[in-house]
Amino acid sequence: MTTENGTSGAGGNSATGDTGNTITCEKFLPHPPATVWKALTDPELHARWWAAGDVKPVVGHRFTLDMGNNFGHQSCEVIEVDEERLLAYRFAEGTLDTTITWILHPEGGGTRLVLNHTGFDLDSPMGRQALAGMGHGWPRVLDNLAETLAGTA
Repeated sequence: MTTENGTSGAGGNSATGDTGNTITCEKFLPHPPATVWKALTDPELHARWWAAGDVKPVVGHRFTLDMGNNFGHQSCEVIEVDEERLLAYRFAEGTLDTTITWILHPEGGGTRLVLNHTGFDLDSPMGRQALAGMGHGWPRVLDNLAETLAGTA
């Protein structure tokens, strides 16, 4: 299943949910990679578009994301960093045990941001439910990121 969410063209999101246990979404953001990187790695900005937490682009850094009343606190650990190009961390350690990877591609005067959320356990009801729910939720999170960046420009 491939779906388009948001506006069509350069600003829209695309999400693919049929690649087994992986969600892939991408969005063009009319901001340079340094600006998008800051939104992904600055705790104050991160809290404005997704979840509060002490995220830092340092391999081995452990942090917790506050996902609110519905999803609680989720433990994370940064596993890969390539400054302004890639940030990967384990997400929801001990429950979902998935990996979130943000990939930034310079494109014109902006950035094509690709999100890969992998490792959902399709043998468990919680894993299947999380895959379905996050498949619908990630495009909205990327829209929140775009709105936050537009407000800081």
